[in-house]
Amino acid sequence: MSTTTTKPHLGFIGLGKMGGPIAERLIRHGSPVTVYDIDARALDAAVKAGGRPAESPRAVASEAQIVFTCLPALDIVREVALGAQGIRHGSAVEILVDCSTTGPEFATNLGVELARHDITLLDSPVSGGVKRAREGTLSLIMSGSREAYTRVVPVVEPCGRTYYMGEKLGLAQMMKLVNNLLSQIGTAATYEAFVLGAKAGLDPDAMVEVINHSTGMNNCTLYKMPNSVLPRTFDYGSNMEITYKDITLCMKEADRLGVTMLMGNMARQLWGYGVNHGGAKRDSSTLITYLEDWAGVKVVGAAGRDRS
Repeated sequence: MSTTTTKPHLGFIGLGKMGGPIAERLIRHGSPVTVYDIDARALDAAVKAGGRPAESPRAVASEAQIVFTCLPALDIVREVALGAQGIRHGSAVEILVDCSTTGPEFATNLGVELARHDITLLDSPVSGGVKRAREGTLSLIMSGSREAYTRVVPVVEPCGRTYYMGEKLGLAQMMKLVNNLLSQIGTAATYEAFVLGAKAGLDPDAMVEVINHSTGMNNCTLYKMPNSVLPRTFDYGSNMEITYKDITLCMKEADRLGVTMLMGNMARQLWGYGVNHGGAKRDSSTLITYLEDWAGVKVVGAAGRDRS
């Protein structure tokens, strides 16, 4: 005698550069997914992939037992979750899986507010970038109710690998901030090093090859430099303002915990310079262009010479 398992009805709110690919993978996995975004083009793309459109977060949460959010700013997460047309008013929702990067304090407070409406928050920031979101190879870092985590894990299998940090809300956020801190410091240092090398006459393509087989290798040298910077496409993924938001949240936690962060604060200042000098909506990989301007040199690979 065979048995069939009914897949939960899912909701997804926030169909941007990261959220869109994640939602599409959930849709392709065979779950019914109701989707919403204020951007009509993003919503249309998810509907074409098989999602069911909704008119508000409340409408999503009135159809879906498990709702995902992937949003760019804390005030937007708060409005989507708790506003007049927010998830808290939904009649079906049981679990909110927030894939946004919000910081531990915000996640803890949001969990308390949602619990008053019988909704369990699963804190679940994601890491890996847009390319890995499309490939389904993200890191999904989670904290919160173990029962909720157990229910959600099978649902997100098409999206990547899950890491459970514990039942205390905010632990996943802290893990994401620590990871991003390393990435952002490494990226800033890489850009400085490549600008220096280019100014000295080194070929940028040769620099990538040597470094990626030597001790200076990091995520930026492996992916951002060869795929976005050297070809001058500057299309790695997130906007610079998102990167700045993440490192600012991390420095806030360091201050709260009394931990000195010399390199972290220097990196925050550099990203802040980019944001405040026209780069907020530009791809995060364009940070290197400010360092190039200061040095009077461009870091261009063979593939980017026609664009520069």
